[in-house]
Amino acid sequence: MSVTNSYEQGLDKNAANFVALTPLTFLERAASVWPDRIAIIHGDIRRTWAETFTRCRKLAAALTKRGIGQGDTVAVMGANTPETFEAHFGVPLSGAVLNAINTRLDADAVAFILNHADAKILITDREFSPIVKKALAAIGRTIPVIDIDDLQFKGGELLGETNYEQLLAEAGDDLPWTMPTDEWQAIALNYTSGTTGNPKGVVYHHRGAYLNAVSNALSWQMDGPVYLWTLPMFHCNGWCFPWTMAVTAGTSVCLRHVRVEAILAAIRDEKVTHFCGAPIVLNMINNAPAKLKDDINHKVKVMTAGAAPPAPVIAGMERMGWDVTHVYGLTECYGPTVQCVWHDKWDGLSIEEKAQIKARQGVRGPMLEGLMVGDPLSLAPVPKDGRTVGEIFMRGNNVMKGYLKNEAATAEAFAGGWFHTGDLAVCHADGYIEIKDRSKDIIISGGENISSIEVEDILYAHPAVLEAAVVARPDEKWGETPCAFISLKDGAEASEADIMAFCRERMAHFKVPKTIVFGALPKTSTGKVQKFQLRQQAKDL
Repeated sequence: MSVTNSYEQGLDKNAANFVALTPLTFLERAASVWPDRIAIIHGDIRRTWAETFTRCRKLAAALTKRGIGQGDTVAVMGANTPETFEAHFGVPLSGAVLNAINTRLDADAVAFILNHADAKILITDREFSPIVKKALAAIGRTIPVIDIDDLQFKGGELLGETNYEQLLAEAGDDLPWTMPTDEWQAIALNYTSGTTGNPKGVVYHHRGAYLNAVSNALSWQMDGPVYLWTLPMFHCNGWCFPWTMAVTAGTSVCLRHVRVEAILAAIRDEKVTHFCGAPIVLNMINNAPAKLKDDINHKVKVMTAGAAPPAPVIAGMERMGWDVTHVYGLTECYGPTVQCVWHDKWDGLSIEEKAQIKARQGVRGPMLEGLMVGDPLSLAPVPKDGRTVGEIFMRGNNVMKGYLKNEAATAEAFAGGWFHTGDLAVCHADGYIEIKDRSKDIIISGGENISSIEVEDILYAHPAVLEAAVVARPDEKWGETPCAFISLKDGAEASEADIMAFCRERMAHFKVPKTIVFGALPKTSTGKVQKFQLRQQAKDL
């Protein structure tokens, strides 16, 4: 006897009851509901949501006229300016994929990304022209370059034949509004350091971007916020906050350079309500002269992540009356997917006790389906005892599609039906997780990932270096900095200054070891360097 499910009979998906999820719809809604509300502030520039909607559509139309379409990559080397914000909508509106490049990378890394992503066009800010010019010379092919000629930056060099405003003028009057038909379609490509020198390309889809943007708004109770761009828009697409600002119809206050004077002036003058940043940004504010904080009397919400923020840094924010939310995530999960959710029962604790709780990574956010600390091999959950260490695993719609052109790494990352973060943590009795170590030896400095293996490879190229090992050293300002342990060849000589100068010539400056320790490296009987001993030594320095 056959059983018929009546709920599947004649109740099919159609245009009326099923639409692919995409954050692009947030832009259209913001412009239609709040057309006159300010969307972007950048110096003297004040643009409404209606104006921003038009400019994003012009960008899409201009790219389409240049032959850019679905599956093509549009690279952007941009600061936190309106152009980079608009690219988060205009590029995917053309069907293309946005690749926002880390502006702190060196020329070799930028060249690798442009080639690996098969970038069809590059939109670049003149501030980064020295690096971009070298990268373009190294890629072995010619791609069109569009300059962002921001009046707030006078230096650099224009590398393209046209600029961003001229590109928008190419759009004409026909501004189509085309949505993706498949929410699994790629929307963005972000590169992460991983454990090797060459970064891996993390692919986001429209569905995940939509859900993580909404998750941000829910997690932070955002309604018409005034958001300060201290977090780079290239970093996990600004943790998806360009799209969050559209769904909340908020105001984005652009900030080209993260300097404490500019941060506090913007918070005061524009009445900023929310901003994100690595612990280093919070520490800058904590240690800023009191006069810079004068007349900031309104409530400010701060979201922080990266290397776990020291409790004293969080406590400093709390003493100012600012509310800190600690979040955790990776490039592979669209930025923050785990947060230290606050409970009312903790309200009566001292500031120091509150800071200790807020220093934990927390629990899964609203749109993450699964979070577990488990055995890396069996995937069995570890006891919730706050002592047993396991690996952090995630699953959900805000986990990446996978790594571009790297099926082996994708399969490894998703083995067993979970995303393997490589981060080691404990799980407390209340279900809150707390990171204890990083199994992949990634150093997070000022919110930026640094591969210890990449730095070690450079150190080994020094003619005087016999062996090298790099670990994270805790740092009050940066969260973590690279600490290099080096043994020299017999008869060879090299000073700390020599090593640092050698590194600066061969890598981005933020990756250069801040501490050099000379001496024999501790090893196992099989000759493997015992990094856990070096980590302890680095902490004790």
